[in-house]
Amino acid sequence: MKTEYPRMLTPLSEADGGGWLITFPDLPGCMSDGETPEEAITNGNDAVECWLAANMQLKRPIPKSSADVSGKFMVRVPKSVHSRLITKAEAEGVSMNALVNSVLSQEVVQ
Repeated sequence: MKTEYPRMLTPLSEADGGGWLITFPDLPGCMSDGETPEEAITNGNDAVECWLAANMQLKRPIPKSSADVSGKFMVRVPKSVHSRLITKAEAEGVSMNALVNSVLSQEVVQ
C-alpha cells in the first residue's frame, strides 16, 4: 500500500514563472511545479517517489504521513483544570471537546 502525503498547491506569480508549485510539508525539501494544478500534482507524485528513494538509499528515516493521524488524543489534567473547563464550556453553551478544540486551534494557528 502506498502512503499518501499531504500536499499544498500554490499558484506561482508571473514574476516566478507562473504555473503551480506543489510542496509536501511532511517531506522537507520535496517539491515540484507544473503549468496546471494537474501537471503539478503529477510532477509532485514523481518528486515524492524520488525523495523517498533517495532517503531510503541514504538510510535516512522516512517520516510518517501526517494524514495518518486520527485527530484524537487523550490528556490528563488536574481536577481543578477539569472543573474550570466544565464550568467554562457550560457558560459558553458548548461541549468541553468543542471548547478545548477552539482554545487549542487559536494557540496553534497563530
